Amino acid sequence: MNTEDFDFDLPEELIAQTPLKNRAASRLLVLDRDKDSLRHKRFSDITGYLQEGDCLVLNDTRVLPARLYGIKQDTGAKVEVLLLHQREEDTWEVLVKPAKKVKPGTVIQFGGGKIHATCTEMLDHGGRILRLEYDGILYEILDELGEMPLPPYIKEQLPEKERYQTVYAKEEGSAAAPTAGLHFTNELLDKIKSMGVTIVFITLHVGLGTFRPVSVESVDDHTMHAEFYHMSKEAANTLANVRANNGRIIAVGTTSTRTLETIARDNHGDFRETSGWTDIFIYPPYRFQAIDGLITNFHLPKSTLIMMVSAFAGKDRIMNAYREAVEQRYRFFSFGDAMLIL
Repeated sequence: MNTEDFDFDLPEELIAQTPLKNRAASRLLVLDRDKDSLRHKRFSDITGYLQEGDCLVLNDTRVLPARLYGIKQDTGAKVEVLLLHQREEDTWEVLVKPAKKVKPGTVIQFGGGKIHATCTEMLDHGGRILRLEYDGILYEILDELGEMPLPPYIKEQLPEKERYQTVYAKEEGSAAAPTAGLHFTNELLDKIKSMGVTIVFITLHVGLGTFRPVSVESVDDHTMHAEFYHMSKEAANTLANVRANNGRIIAVGTTSTRTLETIARDNHGDFRETSGWTDIFIYPPYRFQAIDGLITNFHLPKSTLIMMVSAFAGKDRIMNAYREAVEQRYRFFSFGDAMLIL
């Protein structure tokens, strides 16, 4: 299957630059696979498509304000650093700009010396390993100095950092938000739980590789970056119980989907308490083992994410739904509208 098969025309003005004031006020395109139908709703209407015994699976990762601006200690040259993931306690894999200025031994200062970072290694993909030195709690310092690592297609500034977090974000470690979850409010989640729908939290720390377009001609030649995931014993037992009682498991976002499918694949279709790194790449004609429904945003052309939703709903259905979304002026990408696939 070719990458070009997942391309579509998207007017630039449909790329959402700012989040809506009310999270649940975004639009919702409902794709029913059995009826082969599309319906236009509001996200708050999602309760009409859930039923007692269902289970929503949410990714509780929290985005780090991981973009830092510093200077080289020896020359004063400006350097931009993006923390990707923690290797050890104070050792991080990062991206730097301009990369040619940062070599092993380079020391970068942030916040007038609140953080000193020493480059210890150059990586094959252009990244670097930095060893951080600081006084206090790193996450508190990042909250003070760091910026949210918004995707490059968002040009507007984000005045409130929390608006790029889900309301249930808890586990620090992501370089990007699990954006399907941005539509939920605490009030909406309470209403869903009162209907007899179970809420389960799992964790996948989102890396930037998830969102990058596929640059190879054949989909088979693309390599995914690995991301860390965790499922607790309580979550695994709850999901097993939902499945045993014929309830539907509905993943909130592609990150939750990748986690669930990785665990099911590695455990013969079962859910188990586990942690690890996943580089699972889901594209047609993948056979899903874990989920019965999916809540997701609208994704970039030729990305691994549109390939995943095409595997779940069928490529022709998805491309038709995307054409409909463009015609109806839906908002796309991270701060955009949502799709429910059942």
